Amino acid sequence: MSLRLLLPPRGSLRLLSPLHRHQTPRPPPFRTTATGVPQRASSFFSIPIRAFTSISGMAAGTQQQTVEVRESVELTEEEERIFARLLDVVRHFGLGTQLRVAGGWVRDKLLGKGSADIDIALDNMTGQNFCERVNEYSKFMGEEQKGIGVIQCNPDQSKHLETARMLIYGIWIDFVNLRSEKYAENSRIPTVEIGTAKEDALRRDLTINSLFFNINTKSVEDLTGRGLEDLKKGLIDTPLPAKSTFLDDPLRVLRAIRFAARFSFTLAEDLKEAASDEKVKSELGSKISRERIGHEVDLMMSDKHPVNALCHIRDLGLFYVVFAFPEKLEPPALDKHDWLCVSHLEAAWNLAHSIGRSVFSGGSDSKSQDEQQRLCLYSALFTPVRNMFYMDKKSKKVPVVSYIIRYSLKLKASDADTIVNIHVASEKFAELILLLESNENLETVKEKLDDEYLEIPTDLVKRVFAGLILREIKGFWRVALFISTLVYPEVGNASDSLGKQDELDKMKERYISVERSITELDLDGVWKMKPLLDGKAIMGVMQVKSGGPLIGKWQQRLVKWQLAHPQGTMEECMEWMKQSEQQSKRQKIECST
Repeated sequence: MSLRLLLPPRGSLRLLSPLHRHQTPRPPPFRTTATGVPQRASSFFSIPIRAFTSISGMAAGTQQQTVEVRESVELTEEEERIFARLLDVVRHFGLGTQLRVAGGWVRDKLLGKGSADIDIALDNMTGQNFCERVNEYSKFMGEEQKGIGVIQCNPDQSKHLETARMLIYGIWIDFVNLRSEKYAENSRIPTVEIGTAKEDALRRDLTINSLFFNINTKSVEDLTGRGLEDLKKGLIDTPLPAKSTFLDDPLRVLRAIRFAARFSFTLAEDLKEAASDEKVKSELGSKISRERIGHEVDLMMSDKHPVNALCHIRDLGLFYVVFAFPEKLEPPALDKHDWLCVSHLEAAWNLAHSIGRSVFSGGSDSKSQDEQQRLCLYSALFTPVRNMFYMDKKSKKVPVVSYIIRYSLKLKASDADTIVNIHVASEKFAELILLLESNENLETVKEKLDDEYLEIPTDLVKRVFAGLILREIKGFWRVALFISTLVYPEVGNASDSLGKQDELDKMKERYISVERSITELDLDGVWKMKPLLDGKAIMGVMQVKSGGPLIGKWQQRLVKWQLAHPQGTMEECMEWMKQSEQQSKRQKIECST
């Protein structure tokens, strides 16, 4: 017979904490940011732009807010089912195990947010052993057994305890035993033992992440005595002294920043002092792998408040630790590049909110809007260093931006390539903007497009030039145009534009105007345009038996001709090529005589 635990109705699991004993029930939370603007837990554009008119000041400030914290944990039907199954396992085998959900799930539930990140802490066995018991129980019930994944401990990377993971009712659950950590003198690697729930709570990164939900007793446990209080204050602090916490695992500095930015919480003063400590910064740069640093930064950049996070990184003196530059730069890096980079990110954030999410709409075949947004923000952040290079081991000139993305953050090589391409295209868009707005550089652009075989009609120069740019950058053309508006000379420096609504309006108007022009020229998706003639056909027209640079040049001319003649046919194209070749030969004969 299956043993089933009937949990109380949803919403009836009460907090057992002295901090809440005498409080009356509150309505569901509607949290406000430090600026007083209501914050909804949704996508990039869920927050009004006025919330971002003074990001730098917000990040640097110490004003605390009052956060609405729920009086009870509300379980979903899936969570009730999962927890009931885990308790069935404990009862069936007489394990006597206390099951506690740890960390972020508890925090998010108390803030009224959903969370699929369920980490179970066990008080008397390892995660792998418990997962094996779950499978034994599944077999006993005649159900399918699930695979168990084990993440081994890695003390060198501050991963001190083995974690087991398995799928339960369609949800991945992590299992790990409660632990205590003791450090020998002059050692950074602790002796890890099964510990008490309080010992485990005290060794966690932040007080707001030290809360437990005890599945057995159906209660929230605040064993540091500060987790609920700091959550209500909107305060980011550590259970133990911040410096020792960060020296234990320096990545916790970036986690503290990420959570402060995500929830618009305030960093505690002693935490900021510890994060700025030279030894902590040195340990972050040397002890933590670049993959882990890059992962944290990527989470910040993909979250709701990336500007807040980067302001913290800058203000705490961590910018050059996180975004390590290569040696022997051309031109040399300046001390102020951290301020310039974050200022450009802030300007981009404000402008993106002003324009709307269409900035990240690159077409059905391009990457998702979220991915375009992410790469756009990286492109904006590194705009001030887009023209900086270094020499690699093969004496090849490489953009510094590529180094930062590939090696400092260990992100995908394709990310680095895309961001560099966006910067290159943004420079070309600057020329296009000038051409579209004033025709001032019309002759210069036309001269670049023309050669002895092809002369672009003056009224089609804009279409051909814009089309070539879009064919290079493809689905990221709106992002490249967006970045170009940030650095367009007439608008001025992005860092000089912050807080100036008129400058923001000018950039917005310029972006919308150029985007409209490109659309009216019927160029959106022009990178999908197939050449009317392939290399073999061109060889036939030119009456040559082998390819080579000559055919490559004619392929480039063919693209320009098609952009100038969007309704042109294959026959018309071949006729143009023949006439151009004959005319060129006549001109050469005339010049020789």
